[in-house]
Amino acid sequence: METAISETLKQLIPSFKVGVITYHDIVVSDSPQLIKGKLAYFKEALMLELEEKTVGELSGVAEWRQIFKTIGTDPSRYRPSQEALLRRFQKGQAFPFIHSAADINNYFSARFEIPMGIYDLDNIKENVMIRIGTSEDVYEGINGRQLNMSQKIISADQESAFGSPIVDSKRTMTTPQTRNALQIVYLKPSENLENSHKLLKAISELFVQVNGGEASYEIIE
Repeated sequence: METAISETLKQLIPSFKVGVITYHDIVVSDSPQLIKGKLAYFKEALMLELEEKTVGELSGVAEWRQIFKTIGTDPSRYRPSQEALLRRFQKGQAFPFIHSAADINNYFSARFEIPMGIYDLDNIKENVMIRIGTSEDVYEGINGRQLNMSQKIISADQESAFGSPIVDSKRTMTTPQTRNALQIVYLKPSENLENSHKLLKAISELFVQVNGGEASYEIIE
C-alpha cells in the first residue's frame, strides 16, 4: 500500500508532509497504567502552560488553524482534532480513554499539538491519497454523525474518504479486534525532517511497547 499527497494540496501548502506508520500483529486492549500516567503528567503540565496563554496560542494549534484557513476550512467551526482534545483538557474534562491504540494516538496528538489518526489497516482498500475533499466525500464519523468533507483535508482509499485531521470514519476505526493498523501523523509543515523522524520513531516505539507487533514508518512529502 502506498500513500501520496495530492498536487493541489501541495500547491496550497508547499511544505505539507505526513508521517505514515504501519503496524502488524498488534494486540489492542485497555490502556496500561504507563499510558494513563503519561497522560496525567502531560495534563498537569498543560494546565500550567495554559495559565499564561490560550489553547489557540499554542504553536501547533495556531499553525494548523492557519492551514485550515488556507484550504478553505473554518477552524472555529471545524477544529483540528488536537485542538478539540486540548480544549477538553482546558475545561477540566477527563481524557476519553478508548483503548490502547486510540489512547496512544491521542496522547501524542495532544502532547505535540498535531492531528493524528489511527486506522484498521485491514479495512483500508489499497492505496491512500491525502487531498482536499469534495461534496462527494461523505462518511459516518466515529462520533456517529454523517460528515460532509468538502473543502477539508481528507485521507481516501479506493472506496471512499475515511479520515481527516478533524474526525475519522467509523468504517476504518481501530477496535480491540484490530490486528494491523495504519497511523497518519499530520506533521507541522514548519517542522524539519530530522525532528519529524525522531517523533515518528518515538510514537512507533511506544505503540509497539504497549501493543506488541512490528512497526515501520516513512515521511510523505
